Amino acid sequence: MSLADLPAVNACLNSLSAIFLTAGYYFIRTKNQTAHRNCMVSAVVTSALFLICYLIYHFNAGRTVFREPAWFRPIYLTLLATHTLLAAAIVPLVLVTLYLAIRRRFETHKKIARWTWPIWMYVSVTGVVIYLLLYQIYPQR
Repeated sequence: MSLADLPAVNACLNSLSAIFLTAGYYFIRTKNQTAHRNCMVSAVVTSALFLICYLIYHFNAGRTVFREPAWFRPIYLTLLATHTLLAAAIVPLVLVTLYLAIRRRFETHKKIARWTWPIWMYVSVTGVVIYLLLYQIYPQR
């Protein structure tokens, strides 16, 4: 595997995280706490692996610039800005939500998870969309 493969790996990890988040949501709604826990731990692991791969890629490859098409650039930058802001916010939210679950403080866990889950899902899905825009739909020459 080379450095050029990491954006696709990152998109796959974000996709896996979104799948685990969706399954975890389903399982907690159907009161299957064990399956919920397993899915959410899997989402944490895939998100952590994503973060490691993301940092390795950008440390070595530098930043990526979206130039063309010019008419779409403001839309892309808006998506990127919301994704980046929420990606920074989600790390402490996930850690607090996980900590509360580990400590079996489920009422507080549930209150924070109502914020954590949709933000985490948004970050995971928009990460895949950003990858598609940069590397598949509008690859920069």
